[in-house]
Amino acid sequence: MNTTSTHFVPPRRFEIYETTLSQVSMWEESFKNNGGIYAPNSIIIPTNGKPDSLSEDTSHGTPHKFDQEASTSRHPDKTQRRLAQNREAARKSRLRKKAYVQQLETSRLKLIHLEQELDRARQQGFYEGNRVDTNALGFSDKMSSGIVAFEMEYGHWVEEQNRQISELRTVLHGQVSDVELRLLVDNAMKHYFQLFRMKSAAAKIDVFYIMSGMWKTSAERFFLWIGGFRPSELLKVLLPHFDPLMDQQVLDVCNLRQSCQQAEDAVSQGMEKLQHTLAESVAAGNLGEGSYIPQIACAMERLEALVSFVNQADHLRHETLQQMHRILTTRQAARGLLALGEYFQRLRDLSSSWATRQREPT
Repeated sequence: MNTTSTHFVPPRRFEIYETTLSQVSMWEESFKNNGGIYAPNSIIIPTNGKPDSLSEDTSHGTPHKFDQEASTSRHPDKTQRRLAQNREAARKSRLRKKAYVQQLETSRLKLIHLEQELDRARQQGFYEGNRVDTNALGFSDKMSSGIVAFEMEYGHWVEEQNRQISELRTVLHGQVSDVELRLLVDNAMKHYFQLFRMKSAAAKIDVFYIMSGMWKTSAERFFLWIGGFRPSELLKVLLPHFDPLMDQQVLDVCNLRQSCQQAEDAVSQGMEKLQHTLAESVAAGNLGEGSYIPQIACAMERLEALVSFVNQADHLRHETLQQMHRILTTRQAARGLLALGEYFQRLRDLSSSWATRQREPT
């Protein structure tokens, strides 16, 4: 499986970041010889035709009575139909049991989601109780509507991810063909890519909201790096779950992690320079005069580069997932995606448990 080459787009119209972002091109060389992710072959599932029903024997004369053993020996097709019906009934019973277990898992995840929403509502109630104006926090009505839409879409994204995790866990513990497993892996990969597109659109509405990670739980925000996870650290966490790995795979994963660290350093340095120039723009002139419209206008122009940094960080995450998909086998990739999804699940559960913990009376 090959993947596309990596390209980091430097922020436009800001020459001050070109030197830093040029370091990102060094990271591109490690991916130049890789093509895109393959698409799974079409799945052709053979179906067994049902046995034709035999016409009843309508003989003339006095009907004869046969015992069960004689009827079975003379009509083996009826026995086969009964056995097929029994197998079908057993299969449907197993499917109902599986659906019931999945329903219980879905109910549990919905309960966790409701607890998280309750925690957010409590925080909002705290802010409103202390009379914090949303406009003072920098959220206009128009921007708030876009962010609310993003949060709702992200909530659906998390629900779908939980469903995919449950499905991967069930499949990996059972017997499934590589073709079916590859289809699940590709769907999970596309699901992460959808999140990156959602974040890119939301960053254009309010880049500070995406950067701060307010759409994530508190434990996830603790590990936040430019609006998401840090690829090199995540590879370190997930590496033990890829075993067993071939020697070449181990080398490829180590090289990928090193390339991720170099790209992360380049983006982080660009962020530091942006913070420095932004602080200089805001503090330009004489502080204390009460008139700072020119300074705000200059700072607004520089903030356009911040959206580009968020997109570059997500591009790095996107490329890291694609490279891991290329390096690993289908079953290893499935285990890695299961471990990745459950890792975020545990962080969300940790946030929920921490928010609902019993506090000692003061």
